[in-house]
Amino acid sequence: MKHDELLPKTNLDIPEGQEMIILGGGCFWCTEAVFQRLEGVIKVVSGYAGGIFDHPSYRQICTGTTGHAEVIQVFFDPSKISLESLLEVFWATHDPTTLNRQGADVGPQYRSAIFYKDDSQKAIAEKLKSELNQSKIFDSPLVTEITAFTNFYAAENYHQDYYNQNGMQPYCQFVVRPKVEKLKQYFADKLKK
Repeated sequence: MKHDELLPKTNLDIPEGQEMIILGGGCFWCTEAVFQRLEGVIKVVSGYAGGIFDHPSYRQICTGTTGHAEVIQVFFDPSKISLESLLEVFWATHDPTTLNRQGADVGPQYRSAIFYKDDSQKAIAEKLKSELNQSKIFDSPLVTEITAFTNFYAAENYHQDYYNQNGMQPYCQFVVRPKVEKLKQYFADKLKK
């Protein structure tokens, strides 16, 4: 029996005409704030993916023992933004070269991860990761996990839309805001009007 056969399964409910990808780039408050601002992104849900427990809580995730990553579920209109563009933003707005860490956030729940829903998404993610490694844009090889989707659980309500609701909180000012500013600087052409 393979490892992913042991993991709890949840269903994907993707509205017609939309696509969905699950991304982990450290704290989900950061990745949510970045992806909410992209043209073509319809909805972003902060949550937990890839772990061994059904319906984990934030407190459980923080132990680093559940196998889940803090992630965002990104629903997007592929006629307005491609998966390639989303992944370009993803890799540019976090450090995909540090294992189980983003800045001061340390633990497997903060790992760089892509949870693909089908072979097409897997092929695109693996191709782009390989190209980035070959280009040597980053000083070290990418450690981003590219793995099949098994489960996703929405985080507690207070984690949703966190930066937009709590932008003056110190963590938001010192950790989230610089990522949003980087997005604006390097991807102005991809921002919502």
